Amino acid sequence: MNSGVGRARIGQWYSRLDKGQVFQVTGLDDSSRTVEIQTFDGDLDEIDQEAWDRLPLSFAEPPEDWTGPVDDVEVDDLGYSDTEMSAKDWEEPVEPLRVESEDRDVARDDDEREPDDEGLSDEELLLNDPVVRERMGWTKPTST
Repeated sequence: MNSGVGRARIGQWYSRLDKGQVFQVTGLDDSSRTVEIQTFDGDLDEIDQEAWDRLPLSFAEPPEDWTGPVDDVEVDDLGYSDTEMSAKDWEEPVEPLRVESEDRDVARDDDEREPDDEGLSDEELLLNDPVVRERMGWTKPTST
């Protein structure tokens, strides 16, 4: 009933028509008469040869991203790259980075304005302190 796919072939992708499952044959064990398969999501399973012959199967194309069940595949190992550049691409001038300037002279709303003395340095704040001013000799000593 496997719709003419015949004997399982290692590396071939199949579609199980009753479940909509796509899998690849990864091995054949002649001694136990089983077909070893791996689904796209990485699950491993075995199907005995008698069950294989009864399954509703058809050949399937490998998934577009066939790396789903495979661990540790580097993009470079796939044989293609989205970042490939031609010699002409390297000759093109680099476009300058456009940075929009921030208008610093924009008036602030009342709630955005800094309170008095905020933004002054520590030194400027100390000069406003009467004790400091007295010690610096800028004011007359206060009698207590």
